[in-house]
Amino acid sequence: MKIAIAQQNYHIGNFEYNRNKIIKAIEKAKGDQADLIIFSELCVCGYPPRDFLEFNDFITKCEESIDLIKVHSDGIGVIIGSPQRNPLPEGKDLFNSAIFLYDRQIIGVANKSLLPTYDVFDEYRYFEPTNEWKIIEFKGKKIALTICEDIWNLSENPLYRVSPMELLISENPTLLINVTASPFDYDHDDDRKEIILANIKKYNIPIIYCNTVGAQTEIIFDGGSLVFDGLGRLCKELKYFEEDYYVTLTEDVTDAMPDNAEIYQFIDERVARLKESDNILPYLTSAKNISDIYNALTLGIRDYFAKMGFSKATLGASGGIDSAVVQALAVAALGKENVQVLLMPSQYSSGHSLADAEQLSKNLGNTYDVLAIKDIYDKYLNTLQPVFNDLPFSIAEENLQSRIRGNLLMAFANKFGHILLNTSNKSELAVGYGTLYGDMAGGLSVLGDLYKTQIFALAQFLNREKEVIPNHILTKAPSAELRENQKDTDSLPEYVILDRVLYEYIERRKGPKEISDLGFDQAVVSRILKLVNTAEFKRNQFCPILRVSRKAFGVGRRMPIVGKYLS
Repeated sequence: MKIAIAQQNYHIGNFEYNRNKIIKAIEKAKGDQADLIIFSELCVCGYPPRDFLEFNDFITKCEESIDLIKVHSDGIGVIIGSPQRNPLPEGKDLFNSAIFLYDRQIIGVANKSLLPTYDVFDEYRYFEPTNEWKIIEFKGKKIALTICEDIWNLSENPLYRVSPMELLISENPTLLINVTASPFDYDHDDDRKEIILANIKKYNIPIIYCNTVGAQTEIIFDGGSLVFDGLGRLCKELKYFEEDYYVTLTEDVTDAMPDNAEIYQFIDERVARLKESDNILPYLTSAKNISDIYNALTLGIRDYFAKMGFSKATLGASGGIDSAVVQALAVAALGKENVQVLLMPSQYSSGHSLADAEQLSKNLGNTYDVLAIKDIYDKYLNTLQPVFNDLPFSIAEENLQSRIRGNLLMAFANKFGHILLNTSNKSELAVGYGTLYGDMAGGLSVLGDLYKTQIFALAQFLNREKEVIPNHILTKAPSAELRENQKDTDSLPEYVILDRVLYEYIERRKGPKEISDLGFDQAVVSRILKLVNTAEFKRNQFCPILRVSRKAFGVGRRMPIVGKYLS
């Protein structure tokens, strides 16, 4: 049997767009004489639709799209994902469904069993887990049709009480098809292969895994759909970070092949390299991870703008590494003609910072304007003098400069219809090293899920062929330049220490003693964790952050603002 895999980029709630994309792929598969074509989880409406699912009109439009797609299933099987109504009054009103169409009829439906409610997922908020598990027979094949999480319950500490494959395997399926919307993080492509191999090892069944691609606000889907044979051999890996299409023969994935046990070795190697804290920074800044992050962030920027109906970006170019990397990514994603930056020096800005920022724009070819803020800043200080009296210079005067810049950037964005890109990084956001309504302003955070050490590595990646980011930006000590001779290390530990502690706390959820036991100074650990927890009110007001890690700030990390723990 010929099976086509359609790895596509959908737009949440854009039913006509999604439907036309699906129908076009079906017609292509017919031309390729495919027997079956597979699309990804909730492709009809886009993933994650979130509270749109609470609108009856939204579900009705899904049903209308299914009816229109069904017309094109003459002579070909089609697997699509969509919410479907639960006919029973008990339980949630909807299922997350994979719908099998053939000859203009629905010949089978697989409803999702395991509904993730962790990190960025909220599926049990909307969907009812199924209590029926059936094989779908099609053209002599017995297909175990599953949806995303349904194949993930194989760990030593399973999250769910039911494992759908344990129930389906009794019917002796010959092929497992998994349709999914599996978000990117820089570990996750290995996670997927690991879980697929675990299923193959346990059930001895070939697997076709169809993932979506594209960015939906902060969540990025990287594609990388997979075809594995029944002995764990990778037969095909579709492209990452772009749409793709592939036709496979079931004979290619079911014929007996030599034992390939060595394929499991990479799992053990991966676990080993992540086991020790000392390995974290080399892992986070590894060439593969940085390359993947670059592709994810450019896709995230591009899709955010396209799906929001915008084309032009602005940002504040300070001559520092964060704004330089954001600017380079924006030009790569949107084109130099669609990026215009503002350089806003104050009396505390070094001469080389302005020169570095100008050189960067010349290297990238984007336009820029210089708006010095000294006069505005002085007027603010004069206005505030009667209430500030002669109190010493403090964070109030520092933050005032940042807020002036935020106002100018927002005025520019409003005037010309641009989106303001935020340039804060994860290290700064974690410890509250940023100014609300100042450098924390923006419509989209590009680097908010990248630690400072990763940003330096990403800058080196951007310079891999030629000097795009001026070398001086990479070598000078990081500084907010809001007072004389200021350096980030005046307020924060060195980033090589800070980032390792933050990773252990944020990504691995370790407590202060566990982190100190790794060799970190206890006082430093306590101070960092206190800074993280007391800065929650700032992050709660922050813009969407493009997610590239296992645990990003935003929808996937929910902490109380007024909590006392470690603060």
